[in-house]
Amino acid sequence: MCPSTAEVRSGDRLLEVGCATGKATLPLARRGFRITGVETGPQLAKVARRNLAAYPDVEIVNAAFETWKPSLLGMFDLVFAATAWHWIDPAVRYQRAWVLLRPGGELAFWSAAHVFAEGDDPFFEEIQEVYEEAGEGLPPARRARPGALPDDRSEIEESGLFRDVAFRQFDWEVDYDAQEYLRLLDTFSGHIAMQPCQRDRLHSEIRTRLAQRPDGLLRRGWGAVLHVAPSGLTCRRS
Repeated sequence: MCPSTAEVRSGDRLLEVGCATGKATLPLARRGFRITGVETGPQLAKVARRNLAAYPDVEIVNAAFETWKPSLLGMFDLVFAATAWHWIDPAVRYQRAWVLLRPGGELAFWSAAHVFAEGDDPFFEEIQEVYEEAGEGLPPARRARPGALPDDRSEIEESGLFRDVAFRQFDWEVDYDAQEYLRLLDTFSGHIAMQPCQRDRLHSEIRTRLAQRPDGLLRRGWGAVLHVAPSGLTCRRS
């Protein structure tokens, strides 16, 4: 098995941190894993329970990962987070994951971000003026290049609780029509927090500008980073 792939098998017990509506949970549930999803948002947890109702081995808990108290410690083969790890308090997140893992269990987390390649679709530069009106403009310093997303291996290793941390980055591109792209934007916290009039203006501009393109599409670059870290200690602390 690839060294940056978690060593888990069907039937293993997984803990998902910040499962939201269960988008990342579902494909793992289909593979026969026993999963506990911890989600701090009550409405998100409610949707996740509905989306995963067909899988009796999946439990959704409405709680904060930092303070959640399961019935047993050291019970999980894998603690993982899909685009949610950065929301967890860095002062406690590695300790909490380690305590919840069985000896030799693994921590895995991944994130996804917009990446900007040389010669990329100019749409995102052109639409920045609308974002700036809403106070959501993206400074050039925050425009990551493909292959250059943050590597957190040193942070994980400094916790002293994990060893042999593996890191991989994946880059890809997706073409979106206006409706597909607006559905994507509606999942982003910054867009959700916009004032309705600002969001309506942005959506209108996106529709108008893409309608002027011959194919009606924009191309967005994506980058994702995956960290996998086996637990490095065998003793347990409460």
